[in-house]
Amino acid sequence: MPDPSHDWVPDLEAAIDRSPLQVSPSLPLVEAIVLLSQTHHLAHSLSAELGLAQASSIDSPLQDNTLSLPDSDPVKRASCLLVVENQKLVGILTERDVVRFTAQALNLADKTVAEVMVHPVITLPYASIHDIFAALFLFRRYRIRHLPVVDDQDHLVGVISHTDVRQILRPANLLRFHRVSDVMTTEVIQAPHTATLLYLTQLMAQHRVSCIVITQPNEDGITCPVGIVTERDIVQFQAFQLDLQQTQAFLVMSTPLFLLRPEDSLWTAHQEMQKRRVGRLVVSWNWGQGLGIVTQTSLLRIFDPIEMYRMIENLQQTVAETTAQQPASESPFSAPSPDAAPALPLHFQTESIPPANSQLPQVHRKIHHLLHHPDLAVEQRQAMLQSVLETLEHLDPTCRPDYSASCDRNNAIQ
Repeated sequence: MPDPSHDWVPDLEAAIDRSPLQVSPSLPLVEAIVLLSQTHHLAHSLSAELGLAQASSIDSPLQDNTLSLPDSDPVKRASCLLVVENQKLVGILTERDVVRFTAQALNLADKTVAEVMVHPVITLPYASIHDIFAALFLFRRYRIRHLPVVDDQDHLVGVISHTDVRQILRPANLLRFHRVSDVMTTEVIQAPHTATLLYLTQLMAQHRVSCIVITQPNEDGITCPVGIVTERDIVQFQAFQLDLQQTQAFLVMSTPLFLLRPEDSLWTAHQEMQKRRVGRLVVSWNWGQGLGIVTQTSLLRIFDPIEMYRMIENLQQTVAETTAQQPASESPFSAPSPDAAPALPLHFQTESIPPANSQLPQVHRKIHHLLHHPDLAVEQRQAMLQSVLETLEHLDPTCRPDYSASCDRNNAIQ
């Protein structure tokens, strides 16, 4: 029986939020924004008193548009509202949508959800829930971060988000094969610390980004990152009814920043996102003059067959270079002499693990097959991907690039 810890393909079934916030199209937009700014419990749905589409048993009534929850209950941020009418999904409202119409300076007081929601909605059939490639394709193709799941009657089952998928990621070694620099974007939208919130919102909408990095000159006159403002922040500021035209970034930005380095592994990025409960991290180098962003979308790219194909090619090159630089008797794949001290940890001292230079071509062929046969059955693709991931798990560590970095260091800029 295979070790469950080697089952690296994320189980999308476990990623479904089966109690997402649902609202009716007639809900006033200002009330929807308040709901979107709050946390909610997976086991609770909201009362119809606020125009919600589904009322369910809830012991604590709504007070001031908030949920009264036991202190011991785990909470989860709501990053979207699903608009349901007659048990049918008719629209969706996300944090990005709030940023979009905030940037347009719309009068929100007389708007309803129906007037601003996105429709029709891109959905994933529940029958395809075990096909991670289908979900990742929809995320990437439509540049979305929320994917409602519907049954064969088009009734809502739940929703999957980038956050949900990232939280069930298990492939530690696969993430360690990638540096942050491999997937980060260097097109970072920046603004001075004196910029107004309305200006930041307009930048987010114009560039379709989820955050703005706030900068300020240091004592040497070098512009450095000092904070960040995100889409979620804008939603909360709207709920608090802040004056976006007058409030400046330095008053409300998240600071100090935790900064990743380009050479850090994606496993480091994943752990830091989990620990800090954030969806993006700033990457900095050259004393803050170089900036990048790594997001949850970046982490999910590791399951893209094209990305895996590139990774295997890089590993093959690493193996070839390592072998060429050493005499045959000192090859990292040669058997050690009986009197030599073991060079590898004991759990790698086994004849069942073939050398990397024989494993990589096999992995390369499997990924090539995945790329050029998109019509493979789901079961075949899952089995092939699982085989690739398990092979990488057992890869001879002497050919692995060392991308790991300590997660405990504090490299925040004050």
